[in-house]
This record gives sequence, structure tokens and C-alpha cells, in this order.
Amino acid sequence: MKWLIPALVCLQLSEGLVRIKLKKAKSIREKMREAGVLEDYLKKMKHDPVKKYRFSEGYVVYEPITNHLDSSYFGEISFGTPPQNFLVLFDTGSSNLWVPSTYCQTPACFNHAKFKPSESSTFTYNGRSYNISYGSGALTVVLGYDTLRIQSITVKNQEFGLSKDEPTQPFYYADFDGILGMAYPSLSTGGMPTALQGMLQQNQLTEPIFSFYFSRQPTYNYGGELILGGVDTRLFHGDIMWAPVTQELYWQVALNEFAIGQSVTGWCSKGCQAIVDTGTGCCSSYNLLFILSPQYAVDCNEIQNMPTITFVINGAQLPLYPSAYILNNGQPLWILGDVFLKEYYTVFDMANNRVGFAPSV
Repeated sequence: MKWLIPALVCLQLSEGLVRIKLKKAKSIREKMREAGVLEDYLKKMKHDPVKKYRFSEGYVVYEPITNHLDSSYFGEISFGTPPQNFLVLFDTGSSNLWVPSTYCQTPACFNHAKFKPSESSTFTYNGRSYNISYGSGALTVVLGYDTLRIQSITVKNQEFGLSKDEPTQPFYYADFDGILGMAYPSLSTGGMPTALQGMLQQNQLTEPIFSFYFSRQPTYNYGGELILGGVDTRLFHGDIMWAPVTQELYWQVALNEFAIGQSVTGWCSKGCQAIVDTGTGCCSSYNLLFILSPQYAVDCNEIQNMPTITFVINGAQLPLYPSAYILNNGQPLWILGDVFLKEYYTVFDMANNRVGFAPSV
């Protein structure tokens, strides 16, 4: 067991939790467009949506998460003594934890909160350095240890990355400061312990699970919720449908079938895999759930006539309606990813290596 936890059963908890409202921020795309650099960036940047992925054969705490591009969700954490606050992207598609630091002298760090090691009495310098790659670039971090806090959760001597070189585009235009990876420890660059490992080892979670709720209509005051250590039965209806993780790297499950309207495509007759990734909008112009990433231009007047797309996971049908998978932003795109997660409350069970889905309220 990579998480180093006992095989406990997930409990549905909804009382006595810390709950914080979420906010919606402008997307990187919107901010780059306003700055007049988006078109040039898209021409120069050969974005590879699959580059992010690598393949091979307590307490119950509510954390506020701000909606970003209706796809990337971030909230506040702190490091150090006294605490220094940061907004981080909660990313189930990566495993490393990093924030900007005073070691960083690139423009992307100038307009974000930077960790100041000299101002923390509990900071310990590691000295190792790594490059962490995402869909549209890589950054360099040096490692250190300090106290991580997320609401009532406290993890002492958590190893994390302090950025010393971040690419200007797109990080300069991001509303979040850093990234908190929530995938399996085996995905972590350099073998860095994940934040979730620290929480589990120091008994900071009531149960070894976390769950996401994304609002279908995010506003500045509310974008969704990340629940650490439990689930909230008020945020979904019906039963949770569980699917086993097929590879303990990403939160990856088998996709049995893919249907468009009433027509079964047969695309998965030889097997398909799906990665449940809350951070696909972090550093890319796409939003993916699956490695297959189709893009189609559609007539906006025909949206009401578009078919329902149905994913069959572990025998259960999970439909997406046109209003969910069509994005009208001047360049309509088919989006599979966090758009899917808006429709389904999603539970990540670390003890039993499974992902649960239930229709969101």
C-alpha cells in the first residue's frame, strides 16, 4: 500500500466539518487575452495535452476551492511559523507540492505570494533540486521542510518544493500560486512525499478519503468544495457508484463503453482507461478527462439538438448533457474533464484504491 494506511471503510460524514465558501477567478486564458498575449502564445506554444501524463505497463476538513476556467480549482494553505498563506491548485493529476519562493527571480513569481524561508522558525533546507513538468512547461524547485496547515489540519516537517524558476507563460497569469498534487505517491517527481501522505501518517484525517464537489454555476462567492477526510451526503443524491483504480499512479479507472445519444460507439471494445483529473486546466488550453482529446467546432444554435454523451464505468451509465460538455467562449470546444466532475460528486478512496461517483445536487 503506497499510502501507508490501514484498509478502512469510507464513512459518509457531514456534520462537524469546517466549511468555507469558494470564489471564482478569471481564467489564465481570459487574463492572457486581456493582456494581448494569448494569440501569440498559442501560436508559439505547441501544447501537448498528454505530456502531463506518464504511463507504464484525524479530521474531516472542508477546504475552499476557487473555480478557475470552470476547470481548475484552488484554495488556501499555509507553510511556516508564523504561517505564510498561498493559493494552490488541488490537482488529482499530479503528486508534487510546491509554492513560489524568494529563490525565484522570474516574472511569474513577482505577482504571486512567495515563501520566505528566513521568516519561518520551523523551516529546514534540503538542497535537492528537481524539474517538475506539466502540460505546457516545466519549473525548477528546491526542496525544504516546514509545517503545512490546511484549516485544522497540521502536518509537521512536510517536504515541499520552493520554486526558483517558473515559466512566465502561463504561470504569470495564474490566480493560484502553487500546486498541491493529490495523485498517488508513485507519480511524485523525485520521490517527494505527498501532502496526503503527510496527513495520513500524522493522523490528520478522520478517514483516508477526500472528495470534490464542483458547482455547475460557479460564482465569485462559491465555486465548489474539497472535503478532506470524508464526504458530504448533502452535495449529491443517490448511491455512490465505485470503480476500482486500475493503476496506482493516477486516479485511473476502466471505461467500459462510450455512447453518443442512444448509439454505442464500440470505441472501448478492446478496453479504455480514464483518468479523473481535477487539474487539467492548470497549464493548458484544454480540459481533459481521458487521454482521447477530441475538439469540435459546433453551431451554437444547435446545442439544444446535440446528443447526450454517456460514459459507462464499472457497469454504471454516467450521462453528460450538451449543456455540460459544450463550452461557448468564442471558440466552442468539446470538454471532457472537470466539466464531467461538475455533474458527479467524486470520492477518492485511498484505503481501497477506488473512485466513487454520485450525481451532484
